[in-house]
Amino acid sequence: MHDYARILQEILVGYALPVNGYHGVVHWARVLENGLRVAASNGGDAEVVQLFALFHDARRVNDERDDGHGQRGGDLARTWRGSLVHLDDARFALLYDACERHTDGHTTGDPTVMACWDADRLDLGRVDIVPTPELLCTETARELLPWAHARATTNHVPQAVLASWGLTPQLTPLG
Repeated sequence: MHDYARILQEILVGYALPVNGYHGVVHWARVLENGLRVAASNGGDAEVVQLFALFHDARRVNDERDDGHGQRGGDLARTWRGSLVHLDDARFALLYDACERHTDGHTTGDPTVMACWDADRLDLGRVDIVPTPELLCTETARELLPWAHARATTNHVPQAVLASWGLTPQLTPLG
Protein backbone atom coordinates (compact mmCIF):
# COMPACT_ATOMS: atom_id res chain seq x y z
CA MET A 1 0.00 0.00 0.00
CA HIS A 2 1.29 3.43 -0.88
CA ASP A 3 1.21 6.53 1.30
CA TYR A 4 0.12 8.91 -1.45
CA ALA A 5 0.03 11.92 0.88
CA ARG A 6 3.65 11.30 1.85
CA ILE A 7 4.67 10.81 -1.78
CA LEU A 8 3.01 14.11 -2.67
CA GLN A 9 4.73 15.91 0.19
CA GLU A 10 8.11 14.64 -1.01
CA ILE A 11 7.37 15.54 -4.64
CA LEU A 12 6.45 19.08 -3.64
CA VAL A 13 9.79 19.56 -1.87
CA GLY A 14 11.47 19.64 -5.28
CA TYR A 15 8.59 20.86 -7.43
CA ALA A 16 9.72 23.85 -9.51
CA LEU A 17 6.35 25.24 -10.64
CA PRO A 18 3.41 26.80 -8.78
CA VAL A 19 1.61 24.02 -6.92
CA ASN A 20 -1.72 25.37 -8.20
CA GLY A 21 -0.51 26.03 -11.75
CA TYR A 22 -1.36 24.39 -15.07
CA HIS A 23 0.72 21.29 -14.32
CA GLY A 24 0.19 21.24 -10.54
CA VAL A 25 -1.78 19.19 -8.06
CA VAL A 26 -5.29 20.04 -9.27
CA HIS A 27 -4.29 18.77 -12.72
CA TRP A 28 -2.81 15.66 -11.10
CA ALA A 29 -6.05 15.08 -9.17
CA ARG A 30 -8.16 15.31 -12.35
CA VAL A 31 -5.69 12.98 -14.09
CA LEU A 32 -6.24 10.49 -11.28
CA GLU A 33 -10.03 10.66 -11.58
CA ASN A 34 -9.85 10.37 -15.38
CA GLY A 35 -7.39 7.51 -15.20
CA LEU A 36 -9.34 5.49 -12.66
CA ARG A 37 -12.42 5.66 -14.88
CA VAL A 38 -10.47 4.48 -17.92
CA ALA A 39 -8.63 1.77 -15.97
CA ALA A 40 -11.89 0.43 -14.53
CA SER A 41 -13.13 -0.04 -18.08
CA ASN A 42 -10.01 -1.36 -19.81
CA GLY A 43 -8.50 -3.48 -17.01
CA GLY A 44 -5.68 -1.08 -16.19
CA ASP A 45 -3.86 -1.17 -12.86
CA ALA A 46 -5.42 1.48 -10.60
CA GLU A 47 -2.37 1.68 -8.33
CA VAL A 48 -0.06 2.44 -11.25
CA VAL A 49 -2.57 5.04 -12.50
CA GLN A 50 -2.52 6.70 -9.06
CA LEU A 51 1.27 6.86 -9.07
CA PHE A 52 1.30 8.13 -12.66
CA ALA A 53 -1.01 10.99 -11.66
CA LEU A 54 1.54 12.07 -9.07
CA PHE A 55 4.77 11.52 -10.99
CA HIS A 56 4.06 12.33 -14.66
CA ASP A 57 4.58 16.11 -14.28
CA ALA A 58 6.40 16.05 -10.93
CA ARG A 59 9.69 17.29 -12.37
CA ARG A 60 8.60 19.82 -14.96
CA VAL A 61 10.74 22.94 -15.02
CA ASN A 62 8.32 25.10 -17.03
CA ASP A 63 4.72 25.16 -18.22
CA GLU A 64 5.66 25.28 -21.91
CA ARG A 65 7.40 22.59 -23.91
CA ASP A 66 9.52 20.67 -21.43
CA ASP A 67 11.30 17.81 -23.18
CA GLY A 68 12.29 15.04 -20.84
CA HIS A 69 9.97 15.96 -17.98
CA GLY A 70 8.19 12.60 -18.10
CA GLN A 71 11.48 10.74 -17.88
CA ARG A 72 12.53 12.96 -14.97
CA GLY A 73 9.26 12.09 -13.23
CA GLY A 74 9.88 8.39 -13.85
CA ASP A 75 13.44 8.76 -12.58
CA LEU A 76 12.12 10.38 -9.40
CA ALA A 77 9.79 7.42 -8.86
CA ARG A 78 12.76 5.10 -9.41
CA THR A 79 14.79 6.86 -6.71
CA TRP A 80 12.02 6.13 -4.21
CA ARG A 81 11.52 2.46 -5.10
CA GLY A 82 11.55 0.43 -1.93
CA SER A 83 10.99 3.43 0.33
CA LEU A 84 7.92 5.29 -1.03
CA VAL A 85 7.16 3.41 -4.26
CA HIS A 86 6.36 -0.27 -3.84
CA LEU A 87 5.83 -1.96 -7.19
CA ASP A 88 7.32 -5.14 -8.58
CA ASP A 89 9.56 -4.81 -11.62
CA ALA A 90 6.81 -5.38 -14.20
CA ARG A 91 4.41 -2.85 -12.69
CA PHE A 92 7.18 -0.31 -12.15
CA ALA A 93 8.13 -0.68 -15.82
CA LEU A 94 4.54 0.27 -16.73
CA LEU A 95 4.69 3.34 -14.49
CA TYR A 96 8.04 4.43 -15.91
CA ASP A 97 6.93 3.89 -19.51
CA ALA A 98 3.69 5.80 -18.93
CA CYS A 99 5.59 8.75 -17.42
CA GLU A 100 8.43 8.76 -19.91
CA ARG A 101 6.30 8.65 -23.05
CA HIS A 102 3.10 10.42 -21.96
CA THR A 103 3.66 13.36 -24.34
CA ASP A 104 4.76 11.31 -27.34
CA GLY A 105 1.28 10.84 -28.84
CA HIS A 106 1.16 7.04 -28.81
CA THR A 107 -2.30 5.45 -28.83
CA THR A 108 -1.57 1.73 -28.42
CA GLY A 109 0.09 -0.29 -25.71
CA ASP A 110 -0.55 -1.90 -22.36
CA PRO A 111 -4.02 -1.14 -20.91
CA THR A 112 -2.51 0.51 -17.82
CA VAL A 113 -0.22 2.73 -19.86
CA MET A 114 -3.07 3.68 -22.19
CA ALA A 115 -5.25 4.57 -19.17
CA CYS A 116 -2.47 6.87 -17.94
CA TRP A 117 -1.99 8.57 -21.29
CA ASP A 118 -5.72 9.06 -21.79
CA ALA A 119 -6.06 10.42 -18.25
CA ASP A 120 -3.57 13.19 -18.98
CA ARG A 121 -4.90 13.95 -22.48
CA LEU A 122 -8.46 14.25 -21.18
CA ASP A 123 -7.30 17.22 -19.09
CA LEU A 124 -5.88 19.27 -21.98
CA GLY A 125 -8.78 21.70 -21.75
CA ARG A 126 -7.02 23.38 -18.82
CA VAL A 127 -4.59 24.85 -21.40
CA ASP A 128 -7.27 25.60 -24.01
CA ILE A 129 -6.71 22.47 -26.09
CA VAL A 130 -9.64 20.28 -27.08
CA PRO A 131 -8.41 16.66 -27.11
CA THR A 132 -8.66 14.99 -30.48
CA PRO A 133 -10.72 11.80 -30.10
CA GLU A 134 -8.50 9.94 -32.57
CA LEU A 135 -5.49 10.66 -30.36
CA LEU A 136 -7.09 9.03 -27.33
CA CYS A 137 -6.17 5.41 -26.74
CA THR A 138 -9.48 3.97 -25.59
CA GLU A 139 -13.14 4.09 -26.44
CA THR A 140 -13.84 4.84 -22.78
CA ALA A 141 -11.73 8.00 -22.98
CA ARG A 142 -13.59 9.09 -26.10
CA GLU A 143 -16.87 8.59 -24.23
CA LEU A 144 -15.54 10.53 -21.21
CA LEU A 145 -14.28 13.41 -23.33
CA PRO A 146 -17.25 15.80 -22.88
CA TRP A 147 -17.32 15.22 -19.10
CA ALA A 148 -13.55 15.51 -18.65
CA HIS A 149 -13.21 18.50 -20.96
CA ALA A 150 -15.90 20.41 -19.07
CA ARG A 151 -14.06 19.75 -15.81
CA ALA A 152 -10.72 20.81 -17.29
CA THR A 153 -12.00 24.04 -18.82
CA THR A 154 -13.74 25.09 -15.59
CA ASN A 155 -10.73 24.12 -13.44
CA HIS A 156 -12.81 21.64 -11.45
CA VAL A 157 -11.06 20.93 -8.14
CA PRO A 158 -11.41 17.28 -7.03
CA GLN A 159 -11.63 18.01 -3.30
CA ALA A 160 -11.85 14.37 -2.21
CA VAL A 161 -8.64 13.50 -4.07
CA LEU A 162 -6.81 16.51 -2.64
CA ALA A 163 -7.98 15.61 0.86
CA SER A 164 -6.80 12.01 0.40
CA TRP A 165 -3.42 13.44 -0.57
CA GLY A 166 -3.32 15.52 2.61
CA LEU A 167 -4.10 18.89 1.05
CA THR A 168 -6.60 21.51 2.14
CA PRO A 169 -8.75 23.27 -0.48
CA GLN A 170 -6.12 26.05 -0.53
CA LEU A 171 -3.54 23.39 -1.58
CA THR A 172 -1.49 23.58 1.58
CA PRO A 173 -0.43 20.45 3.47
CA LEU A 174 -2.67 19.42 6.34
CA GLY A 175 -1.28 19.59 9.87
